[in-house]
Amino acid sequence: MATKPGERKLQILQTVAEMLEQPKSEKITTAALAARLGISEAALYRHFASKAQMFEGLIEFIEQTIFGLVTKITVDESGGLKQVEAVLALLLGFAQKNRGMTRVLIGDALVNEDDRLQQRINQFLDRIEATLKQSLRIAFSQGELDANIDVSAYANLLICHVVGRWQQFGKSGFTREPMAQWAQQWAILSHKNPQ
Repeated sequence: MATKPGERKLQILQTVAEMLEQPKSEKITTAALAARLGISEAALYRHFASKAQMFEGLIEFIEQTIFGLVTKITVDESGGLKQVEAVLALLLGFAQKNRGMTRVLIGDALVNEDDRLQQRINQFLDRIEATLKQSLRIAFSQGELDANIDVSAYANLLICHVVGRWQQFGKSGFTREPMAQWAQQWAILSHKNPQ
């Protein structure tokens, strides 16, 4: 059965993500992936030169999805703290909906893979932190933040919170959902009184 160009490539990436969703999944091998797809390993290599390229495809999907939505948030929302809240909720919600991607984000899926993959995730997190800093600067200029707050330290605290929630989710076998208690936690993180 013939497939459209790019369709098989997408199917391979979706299957890798599904395999990563298993809480106690084995290391993903090209043999296991090929067997799951019902194709030969050689057929996999017609679409991806290496397993690292498959993970790069997943990271690219994460980057495009998250940064596309972050841009929309920063354009649509003028309030600095509202931007921060929306970005954090986006990051937590994305992980909750995309278990396999969570394992990529926390590096579990990248153990024993090419070091450049983890570097790319680190760069992704650095970009998110820079976005949070910018939104916090806006919040400061709007009088939403105390003048004594260090914007860089605050942005780092927020990204650490997100990564910690992702870790809990992945390490708990996807039982401790990242969005659990989000409203109460945001009230603490934003120094607001809980409703």
